[in-house]
Amino acid sequence: MGDAWHGNNVSSIISSVNDSQAFSRPIPDAHTIAEIALHLTSWTGEVNSRLMGKVSGEPAEGDWPNPIEETPSGWSAIVSDFHIENEKLINLSMSFMADDWTKHVQAPSGRGISYFELFNGLIQHHAYHAGQISLLLKFRS
Repeated sequence: MGDAWHGNNVSSIISSVNDSQAFSRPIPDAHTIAEIALHLTSWTGEVNSRLMGKVSGEPAEGDWPNPIEETPSGWSAIVSDFHIENEKLINLSMSFMADDWTKHVQAPSGRGISYFELFNGLIQHHAYHAGQISLLLKFRS
């Protein structure tokens, strides 16, 4: 298979960030790396919930959660939560049989999308924000 064409995966990019990079705002009015990591974590949790049969909605933490504390331990907690939520997603997806991927997410407004479409969308979402994080890191170089 080889490496992804778009560059490093978001997990390795986030793991390479230090706390001063995570909380800096090199572009006024743009999200920080920490805010993007929290956003990714909250949506990964929402996807996990949907794949477990819950009705779709906004993430419990919100779309763009704010960091609780802008400290080295705060960043460490954000990174840890990101990895834990993504590990849950990997474990859940590995438990699926081929037919499970054709099931549809419960949506308040109707049929919803298939589990495969949801999972694929989250992958694209991660790749998109990995690019944003990489660009923000370049502003700090």
